[in-house]
Parts: sequence; C-alpha cells; structure tokens
Amino acid sequence: MEEPLIRLGSHDVWLQLARTGDDSWQVTADWCSRLTADFTADLCAAEVVDFAARMLSHLHAPSGGRFSAAVTPGRNNPLTLKAEPVGDGFAFFVRLTPHGDDAICHLQMEIDPIASLELRETFSALHAALSV
Repeated sequence: MEEPLIRLGSHDVWLQLARTGDDSWQVTADWCSRLTADFTADLCAAEVVDFAARMLSHLHAPSGGRFSAAVTPGRNNPLTLKAEPVGDGFAFFVRLTPHGDDAICHLQMEIDPIASLELRETFSALHAALSV
C-alpha cells in the first residue's frame, strides 16, 4: 500500500509531503533543480489530517480570499502554505523550516497557480487516506 502524500506544483517547482512511517513524514521541495530541500518531519497523522481539513475549509470557502495554513500551528512547524487567489485557483508561497521555528534556517519559494478543483481533490485524497 502506498503511503499518503501530497504534491503541489509543476515539474520545475514543486513541494511534496509524504508519510514515511507512523509519525514520520518527508518534506521535499525543488525549485528548478537549483534550490532543494529534503528533510524528515516528526508529525502524527492527526496533525496532517487537521492540516488537510483546514486547507479544504479554505478551499471550499466562497470568498476565494488569501489564506495561510501551517502543518503544526501549535509547535515547531516544518511547513506553512500561504495561498494567494489567482484566477480560478491559488498560487502558494511556501515556507519550509527544517529545524522547526528556527528563523535562521528556512526556505521560501513560490508555486505557480493551481486550479481550486485540483487542490480540493489533492487535499481530499490526503485527508481520506489518513482518516481510515
């Protein structure tokens, strides 16, 4: 059985969050093969389910306004997505912090707009895979 994951972006600029064990997730990002990040994050399934649910609630909101969601809002956070509405979708500003809230060691990148329907399907699949 494949482990749950999400992958956002294109072949040039992308972000992936993939479960590698019960409480272990791999965060991987690539910007044009010039700037990369690949690190393990200690996350429980409940944290990722909550993150997916918060993303879905924003994506289903009729306002279509900008929003932000962090994987772990209450402690060291390896990943924050800031969404900016563009057309019928959202562009993302990604902040990765391999050492939690360490302000010195982080990566920020932008992911081109992704259609809202595709985003809802992506986060719905992640939520469903972890909610069984």
